[in-house]
Amino acid sequence: MIRYSSLILATALGTAALPALAEAPKVVTDIPVVGALVQQVMGDLGQPEVLLQAGGDPHSYQLRPSQARSLQDADLLIWVGPELTPWLERAKAGLSAQGEMLTLLDLPGTHRRTYAEDGHGHDHEHEHEHEHDDHAGDEGHDHSGADPHAWLDPANGRAWLAAIADTLSLRDPDNAPVYAANAAIAINEISALDDELKESLRSAQGKRFVVFHDAYGYFTEHYGLEPAIAVSLGDASTPSAARLKAIRDEIVEQNAVCAFPEANHDPKLIVAAVESSSVRQGAALDPEGAGLPLGPGLYAEILRGTGQALADCLGAE
Repeated sequence: MIRYSSLILATALGTAALPALAEAPKVVTDIPVVGALVQQVMGDLGQPEVLLQAGGDPHSYQLRPSQARSLQDADLLIWVGPELTPWLERAKAGLSAQGEMLTLLDLPGTHRRTYAEDGHGHDHEHEHEHEHDDHAGDEGHDHSGADPHAWLDPANGRAWLAAIADTLSLRDPDNAPVYAANAAIAINEISALDDELKESLRSAQGKRFVVFHDAYGYFTEHYGLEPAIAVSLGDASTPSAARLKAIRDEIVEQNAVCAFPEANHDPKLIVAAVESSSVRQGAALDPEGAGLPLGPGLYAEILRGTGQALADCLGAE
């Protein structure tokens, strides 16, 4: 957690003392992950407001009136993008004329992938069409096209921290040295965690596993893991009987080792997918931090928790 005193900041910046700090911009973010990154950069200068409440679905959310007013009063809206939170695409029109917006998924330094990039030739768009035919009335995120879960690649997390610091500095130049120092510390911490995860996940490489929905491509790609077998392609839909049969067949064909339920979702689908198999059940994954307390440490806890869960189950003999 970044909570720096003036003395610590002065030491980090190589100065004897710091002048009185100007008022920081009012920042609104979409999801807890982004809120954590912004909080790391802002430190004690301010606290961003996170629109998505604990346990909320990032793909389908209704703003409260007080949140709509906060958006109107915001100096900055920092969000992943409409691919993750389509409801905010409409709500962002409420930003004031003075308000600015930073869309993280559109930043030049962001590594982007699509759901088709799973390394095993799965045609997710084609599969989703069949899933959608069975559940024409379902709402939820369309798991075709761009994959918005880009924060699960720590290289993107580092790039986003730098961009957040730059954006805050342009809006608030008096505090630019503080934002830069905080971002540098956070980037170094992510790099250290990244190195730890690369080492701990070596034993998990080459092993297939099952997850609730297709959210882990950035993580598996970054750490050289096999693509996950997703039970549900749309995270608000219930897989058809045909889809479950196809998943069970794939689990056998690919010699899947572990299955992981997901926080904020019913584990019964995972249990149904792996019944009558030797697949072990691992700890619940939480790619969006739904079960974690808000704060600057949330982002690192998502990466650490995901890596530990996969390493513990896939690396077990």
